Amino acid sequence: MTERERTEAEAVAQDEEGSDPEGSDPAAQLRRERDEYLDSLRRLKAEFDNFRKRTARESAARSARASEALVKELLPVLDDLERALVAAEEHEEAKLEDGVRLVHRALADVLARAGLGEIETDGAFDPHVHEALLTQAVDGAEPGSVVEVLQKGYRLGDLVLRPARVVVAE
Repeated sequence: MTERERTEAEAVAQDEEGSDPEGSDPAAQLRRERDEYLDSLRRLKAEFDNFRKRTARESAARSARASEALVKELLPVLDDLERALVAAEEHEEAKLEDGVRLVHRALADVLARAGLGEIETDGAFDPHVHEALLTQAVDGAEPGSVVEVLQKGYRLGDLVLRPARVVVAE
């Protein structure tokens, strides 16, 4: 209801009240209540739309800040990789190997601070965190135990990002 329509409705309601000094016309009273409910419903709808839009904006901003923080932490790792590539061009294998180890450690540290953890592969096969690619008969291994890891698995908090791909003893 526009402002003009609301004003006209109020004028009609006042005219109706004026004709009935007691204000006991039930139809006029019901119209007033209806208009009040309709107005409050429209206001509530507008408030909800504003809340939904604000929440979406805040969520996008929070996601951008999280990405920014992770990228800032990864920049030194990128710098280390560039230095390792320069060392590789100079054929300094010992320095290259040390450089790659340092970069690996730096990257693992950044990801660990972000909540990344390696999935344990010692012991029994767990279908919630392991993916069995093969089963093998292995002497001395208990059936259903992990005997080899083909690809490490990772968690981010409680979320399994990638299951560990393993070989399981028969």
